[in-house]
Amino acid sequence: MFTAIKRKVTIQENKEIAQDIFSMWVVSPEIAKESKPGQFVSLYCMDGSKLLPRPISICEIDAVRGKIRLVYRISGKGTGEFATRKVLDEIEVMGPLGNGFTLEGKKALLIGGGIGIPPMLELAKQLDCEKQIVLGYRDVTFMDKEFEPFGKVYLSTEDGSCGIKGNVIDVIVQNALEADIIFACGPTPMLRGVKAYAMSQGIKAQISMEERMACGIGACLGCVCKAKEIDPHSNVNNKRVCKDGPVFYADEVEL
Repeated sequence: MFTAIKRKVTIQENKEIAQDIFSMWVVSPEIAKESKPGQFVSLYCMDGSKLLPRPISICEIDAVRGKIRLVYRISGKGTGEFATRKVLDEIEVMGPLGNGFTLEGKKALLIGGGIGIPPMLELAKQLDCEKQIVLGYRDVTFMDKEFEPFGKVYLSTEDGSCGIKGNVIDVIVQNALEADIIFACGPTPMLRGVKAYAMSQGIKAQISMEERMACGIGACLGCVCKAKEIDPHSNVNNKRVCKDGPVFYADEVEL
């Protein structure tokens, strides 16, 4: 049985693909072999004063070459440090962590918002069904061209600079998109809208939640969310996003 442990891996690539958005490939045959779409890794800083790792979603998996791709946004000193790392530098990683997406459905709608877009790429690659892909941005787009080989891509931006002016639900409604399963990853307001839409249409939905994490392995209960069922670990109506998720069926959790 595979155990996710902290290990040093080698950076193969680390480049800026949009303003403050970086793409990093790291070599780790063990992690690549075990990773699934929707899982994440914990990335550790070199600065000893920053004890807690940063959770980064897995964007792509190359099991043949033994490497994974991580796409992250600079949002603080920790991720700022990651952006300075060079090719052949070593970085400490723990993973893969969490539960990913369940591959299902005959006609899927993939929805990504902001930094929730990268983990949808590997899902788009592995889903063996008809796919429509909706990507939502504030303004500057990134990675949208990478999704085109896997399905029809629709865009929304808040300022209307690209695609439809509005949000991902506006895209779905205006284009009358249909599906028997929805997969989504993005900020909570977006996921709340996706859940409401899915319920109104009677469509099953899997959502990947974004929460602040501490340990990343379910021990500290720092990333719990409200759930319908009682969690046997805490004996309350909670789910641990890092351990039980980050992917849940939308009807399992409250947003």
